[in-house]
Amino acid sequence: MDALAWNSNWAWSAPLIVLTVILHVIGLGIINERAIQIEAAVKNRRHFLFFFGLVMGITTLFVTVLHGIEASIWAVAYRLLGALPDTRDAVLYSLGAMTTYGHAGIFLAPHWRLMGALEALNGMMLFGLTTAFMFAIIQRIWPPGSEAWPPRIRWPKRKNPPIPRARLQPAGSVSHSAAERIDPSSAE
Repeated sequence: MDALAWNSNWAWSAPLIVLTVILHVIGLGIINERAIQIEAAVKNRRHFLFFFGLVMGITTLFVTVLHGIEASIWAVAYRLLGALPDTRDAVLYSLGAMTTYGHAGIFLAPHWRLMGALEALNGMMLFGLTTAFMFAIIQRIWPPGSEAWPPRIRWPKRKNPPIPRARLQPAGSVSHSAAERIDPSSAE
């Protein structure tokens, strides 16, 4: 790969990486605000676990859309550069590169191939941010060692069982009933 092609790959990829990371952080912030609002509304409800699962599912859907938008930004760049022949292939290639899945049938034009690897690097950063975000939501709702888990399940307090009479007697003495339990033939 010649120096001009190498520099062009970096010249296009670096701003795309910065743009998608900024977009991702802003998007996660907006999703977080909505999740906090919903969490506050349902936290003390009867079926909290169901609502928490629903909030996490919706959050996952929104984050997936966010990743799709970011992959589409890269796909637009590929089309503008002529690195891929059509929009469908550009989006499919971009999603494959961003997820590091790859797609065997679609390749960038030879002088733009470094850009695909840089998109994969960008995808790893974005998915790392998403993973940290999802983990933080779970930790905020159920912090380690809190009584919030299991949610809304109140286990009855266990009373101490009564101490058997045989254990209450002084050491060395044996009650008649205890002796009978040890040797039933000693009972008269």
